[in-house]
Amino acid sequence: MASAQSLGETHRRLVALWAADCAQHVLPLFEADAPGEGRARDGIDRARAFGRGELDTAGEIRRRFLAGRAAGSASAPAAVAAARSAGQASGVAHMGAHALGAAAYAAKAAALAASDQEAGRRAEVRWQLGRMTTEVRKALALLPRLGEDPSGPLGRGLLTSGMLAVTIREIQADLAHPPAAG
Repeated sequence: MASAQSLGETHRRLVALWAADCAQHVLPLFEADAPGEGRARDGIDRARAFGRGELDTAGEIRRRFLAGRAAGSASAPAAVAAARSAGQASGVAHMGAHALGAAAYAAKAAALAASDQEAGRRAEVRWQLGRMTTEVRKALALLPRLGEDPSGPLGRGLLTSGMLAVTIREIQADLAHPPAAG
């Protein structure tokens, strides 16, 4: 049986586009630290192509780790987090929950690059929430809450502690409250 963190293909394609936006927003932090290293950008581009229906799930599952490996080319902590955001975005084809990982790592990258880390993280989360369409919100709301389902990235592991967990919990809390009509 598939994990509740997987999401169906239609929903994965929707959230892949949002995850790519999140990773793209902090990509300059990585590219400034590791110029010429193209794996993170390629992962974001592939996430977008998957989201548009131009790439298939099986092919992207085979390539999902390539973008994240770019983190080894970076030295600045913000750049490493930005590369991990790209890696999470490219993993959405495999499991929809990686979209929240992409957002969390992007917020971490923004925090690490800011003089006031919490203000930087919060500003990035506000930007991310502002980029969500109603359809993306509905798809992400289908995911289990952080720590409730052990069979995926929202289970046990890196996303369930520290700044990453704070960010995911904040996004999931926002998803529980539909935006006001305006």
